[in-house]
Amino acid sequence: MQRDDLILISVDDHIIEPPDIFVNHLPQRYQDDAPRLVHRDDGSDVWQFRDNTVGNAALNAVAGRPKEEYGLDPQGMDEIRPGCYDVHERVKDMNAGGVLAQMNFPSFPGFSARMFATEDSDFSLALVRAYNDWHIDEWCAAYPGRFIPMALPAIWDAELCAAEVRRVAAKGCHSLTFTENPAVLGYPSFHHEYWNPLWRALSDTDTVMSVHIGSSGRLAIPAVDSPPDVMITLQPMNLVSAAADLLWSRPIKDFPDLKIALSEGGTGWIPYFLERVDRTFEMHSTWTLQDFGGKLPSEVFREHFLTCFITDSLGVKLRHDIGIDNIAWEGDYPHSDSLWPDAPEQLHNVLESCSVSDSDARKMTHENAMRWYSFDPFAHIPREQATVGALRKAAEGHDVSIRSRSRQLTEPVDKLEAFRARARAATAAAQ
Repeated sequence: MQRDDLILISVDDHIIEPPDIFVNHLPQRYQDDAPRLVHRDDGSDVWQFRDNTVGNAALNAVAGRPKEEYGLDPQGMDEIRPGCYDVHERVKDMNAGGVLAQMNFPSFPGFSARMFATEDSDFSLALVRAYNDWHIDEWCAAYPGRFIPMALPAIWDAELCAAEVRRVAAKGCHSLTFTENPAVLGYPSFHHEYWNPLWRALSDTDTVMSVHIGSSGRLAIPAVDSPPDVMITLQPMNLVSAAADLLWSRPIKDFPDLKIALSEGGTGWIPYFLERVDRTFEMHSTWTLQDFGGKLPSEVFREHFLTCFITDSLGVKLRHDIGIDNIAWEGDYPHSDSLWPDAPEQLHNVLESCSVSDSDARKMTHENAMRWYSFDPFAHIPREQATVGALRKAAEGHDVSIRSRSRQLTEPVDKLEAFRARARAATAAAQ
């Protein structure tokens, strides 16, 4: 398949939220206590909610910036591409990058919206609903067929969470962002029946639980003095643990329609993982009493789990060992792993080097995403206008140049020290 003929749907990108997300959807009685974006004297912009302050680390919004400006420095909204927070500019960036559609994870509330879990459950639920309504009714609805809607969970209450899944599913949203380890956040584990209402709601509404790396907030580093390269290398490993935890859990057996996406976890590790779970079952199921109804764990994995990759050439080579119907592409805009605006070139190189057939390419680049997330962009956009070539033609003249945006330009040694300070703080909080 030629590069310009690819149709790209990404199942993992991110929003840097604009300041007005609660204006139209949060009841007036809660407006004064809502999270708000605060501009600081140092030029950075941070979200403030009660005692919580969340900045925008410079690995989260580096699209269009040189690698020298990557790091963990706080930054202002004027230092990042408008496409990070402005839906109209986002679509222009998508067109220029040849991407038909995206699914956008949240930023400041966290992947599990734990920030919104207050002592007042009604207020917390109002925040979750307001965010979800903004995301579905404003961000996604601004350009039908260009975004896969995603909802935040009411993670502090399984019944409320289930009700919210059903509410947003009625609005056409079939993706729920969730933590890869609720026990780390102080909630019951996946093995507890507490979550049964959620599993039932997800199954009933054909909604995917999209589990993103780092969604428990736990830093994947072995020591506080480790370089940041260690954390970045190990980030997908949290999802290996989550995949094992969920595959061996009771919900997988009790809810045959349950679907889980391992977002930004890569795919190269999956073949060994499947080999290992089958071996574990063969050797130990007689005393661990695991029973998959006559199936192997690897078979059950393929029934329930979607795996995702950016440029994972090893995973693409082993696509049939993973399951060609269980792989979807992700762009990760505007994070540091993103290939924007050159994702089509780099992805096409991977597909060619791995001798991927047109049929397999279509599944991994858009068909699997459409099927798993009950998403049909072609109801709004003719297929001939959805290709890389057509989208880029529509974006002719749009600036995609790499240029400096930072006003801080800290030295690498300062960035390393900032990372280690965060690691020490996270370790102290965990203790």
